[in-house]
Amino acid sequence: MGLTIKQIRRNTTRARHLMQRTRTQKFAVGAFNIDNQETLIAVARAAQKLQSPVLVEVSDGEVKAMGLENVRDLVDNYKEEYGIEMFLNLDHSPTVEASKRAIDAGYEFIHIDISQANRDASDEEIIAKTREVVEYAKFTGALVESEPHYFAGSSNVHTEAIDYEEIKKTFSTPDGAREFVEATGIDTFAAAVGNLHGKYPVPKELDLALLQQVRDAIHCQISLHGGSGTPAFYFEEAIKIGVSKVNINSDMRYVFRKTLEKVLAENPDEYAVIKLMPEVYEAVQAVVEEKIHSFGSAGKAVV
Repeated sequence: MGLTIKQIRRNTTRARHLMQRTRTQKFAVGAFNIDNQETLIAVARAAQKLQSPVLVEVSDGEVKAMGLENVRDLVDNYKEEYGIEMFLNLDHSPTVEASKRAIDAGYEFIHIDISQANRDASDEEIIAKTREVVEYAKFTGALVESEPHYFAGSSNVHTEAIDYEEIKKTFSTPDGAREFVEATGIDTFAAAVGNLHGKYPVPKELDLALLQQVRDAIHCQISLHGGSGTPAFYFEEAIKIGVSKVNINSDMRYVFRKTLEKVLAENPDEYAVIKLMPEVYEAVQAVVEEKIHSFGSAGKAVV
C-alpha cells in the first residue's frame, strides 16, 4: 500500500532531523544493503536491540529483484513491528527516472550516481542530472546524495590487493567537493578518501587528513561508501571529523553466504528453507550490531 504525500513528508522531515542529529551528537547512521527479507530482519532486530537509527538501502539490482514498492512496504511493516527508527535509501541509482520513481514511492534518501552507470559521463551531464533529481525531491523533502566521479570497487569479495595509487586518482578534493555541492544543491556528498566498494584481503585505509579538508570545504552531510573491511578506528575518527552516514554491504553478504553454506552442510536432509534461515540472519545481525557500535549510533534512535 502506497504512502500518502503527508506521510512521505513526515518521514522525510524525520530523516532530515536524523541527519542533523548525527552532526550535533557526533555519530553516523549505518546504511545497510538488503538482498532479501532475511537481511532486513537482521537489520531491524539489531536496530531494536541497540536502539539505533538505521537506513535500509537497495541498489538497482536489488530493486529489480524485490520491487521498488515491495521494499517500501517491507521496511514500513518491520519499522512498525519492531518500533524502530528506520529509513529507506535508493543506493547508486543509475538514472534520473529511477530516482524519481523512488521519490514518488516515498524513499527518504536518494543516491543518484550518474558516474557509476556511465563512466564516460561528462561533468556537465553529471551536474545537470543530479540537479534535476535535487529539484524533483523538493516535492517530498527526500534527501539527495551524489558525487562527481566514478567510485572504485564493487560490492563483492575480492582476492586482489588494493592498488591505492590507482584509487587515489578518484579521491575527492576539497575544491571539487565544494564546487559540486554548490552546483547541484545536494544534501549529502559521497566522499572518496580510500574507502571503496567490496571486501578485500587487507584492511582499507582512509585518508583522514583529506577527509578533514573536504569537511572544511562543504556545509552538507558527508557519507562514506564501501565501509566493509574498514577497521573500526577509522570510523571513530571519521565521525569526529563529521561523517554522517556509512554504507555497509559486502561484510553482510559475506557472512550471509558463509553461514548459509555451513547450515546447508549441517542439514543435508532439511528442505524447509525457513528452518535453515534463523542462524543465517542471526549472523548478519551480529555484523550489523558491530557496525552500529563502531558508528556510535547505539541508543540514538528517536521513535
